[in-house]
Amino acid sequence: MHTVVVGTSGTTAEDVIAVARGNARVELSGEALDALARAREIVDALAAKPEPVYGVSTGFGALASRHISPELRAQLQRNIVRSHAAGMGPRVEREVVRALMFLRLKTVASGHTGVRPSVAQTMADVLNAGITPVVHEYGSLGCSGDLAPLSHCALALMGEGDAEGPDGTVRPAGELLAEHGIEPVVLREKEGLALLNGTDGMLGMLVMALADLGRLYTSADITAALTLEALLGTEKVLQPELHAIRPHPGQGASAANMAAVLKGSGLVRHYQEETAPRVQDAYSVRCAPQVAGAGRDTMAHAALVASRELAAAVDNPVVLPDGRVESNGNFHGAPVAYVLDFLAIAAADLGSIAERRTDRLLDKNRSHGLPPFLADDAGVDSGLMIAQYTQAALVSEMKRLAVPASADSIPSSAMQEDHVSMGWSAARKLRTAVDNLTRIIAIELYAATRAIELRHGLTAAPASRAAIEAARAAGVQGPGPDRFLAPDLAAADAFVRSGGLVAAVEPVTGPLA
Repeated sequence: MHTVVVGTSGTTAEDVIAVARGNARVELSGEALDALARAREIVDALAAKPEPVYGVSTGFGALASRHISPELRAQLQRNIVRSHAAGMGPRVEREVVRALMFLRLKTVASGHTGVRPSVAQTMADVLNAGITPVVHEYGSLGCSGDLAPLSHCALALMGEGDAEGPDGTVRPAGELLAEHGIEPVVLREKEGLALLNGTDGMLGMLVMALADLGRLYTSADITAALTLEALLGTEKVLQPELHAIRPHPGQGASAANMAAVLKGSGLVRHYQEETAPRVQDAYSVRCAPQVAGAGRDTMAHAALVASRELAAAVDNPVVLPDGRVESNGNFHGAPVAYVLDFLAIAAADLGSIAERRTDRLLDKNRSHGLPPFLADDAGVDSGLMIAQYTQAALVSEMKRLAVPASADSIPSSAMQEDHVSMGWSAARKLRTAVDNLTRIIAIELYAATRAIELRHGLTAAPASRAAIEAARAAGVQGPGPDRFLAPDLAAADAFVRSGGLVAAVEPVTGPLA
């Protein structure tokens, strides 16, 4: 099994995905254990002093003015976890919770939180045992970290609350810890707060969304090329010289992908042989690289923000190298929230242009000789009419999901926390948007491959033929009389979601961006 070693200097997106989705084993480096021990010594020394220190010997948030006596501090840390584990609603996905736990361990291991090495080791042990705390959809405002989600994870470390075992069954966390020989933690000064105060949930979802969107943007370039081919469009708009004079990197990459897919096509020049040749294609076809490329550049910016956050140690207060323990506002989720919202906007636009291309394939007045709705016997058969309805419904929802969560703020904690990021909400809606975008691209794939096969007597590009062959092998059926369509669309969705479309094309085109 792959092992991820957690040190003091952050982690990578690849490691987050390996732990969250690949169940990679987690180990703490010797450097991290040393840093944890040094920071704990500082916290213990402060705890012994009579002066109040936030998070060590005081209450929290609006209650920070109360000095807590030593005999009540263990109860204080335990209570913050219990009281903050106040989430409601459906369970959050296992991969999200694993990413959240791993990223919190990453910050703890930095040596800036004051958590004991034994607590960090317990966090690693829980991940390695495949124990996943039950975390709920609602509860985080994305400021002071993802408090409620992280509290549910910390609660499981204490042996309280519910968790999912490696067999997928939800049971009391204490039972699962005992079965795996893990001793529940008894929290000491600052540790409860340190386990809750981070942007880990929204960051984990950002990292996974970027991985998924990278695959989807390449898939969208392929389906756009297939649609261009099916509509007998011109590939001349993909010439690198045209994109060099507007040098957005994403635009050039998308145009190059489309050109690679269309290389050797017998359909793309057919428009020149028509009795009334087209001078240019519709925007949804001609501007595909510009729209997808802008999304690619948005992803590049989001990945930069994610890399900075992955290198960060987000907690309040933090232990500084010179021994000071200082309050700060680094837990505010604004940097992550903004790019989560930006990605949802870009994804909505990509879904929208893909739907417009699909609609063009189905309209006999704009499809340049294709049958209405790509039906076998139009009138008797409805063809893909309602598949486009489904795609349109998904696009409509994506437009609603593109409304920024980070533009909102709602005060909390008796106005102490009076401006919040709503980053968790931005991440949750982006996950839905990514799912919807996958389905939208799958429907364009379904329509475009059928349309190409209906161009009898014309030869598609080798890469297009490879995509069609692989899709058919994956259960995505070709032209014919009407049939129960949902299974075909589900097969197309699975084909795109798994990366099958990209994998089918790249042996012909070479690696795509």
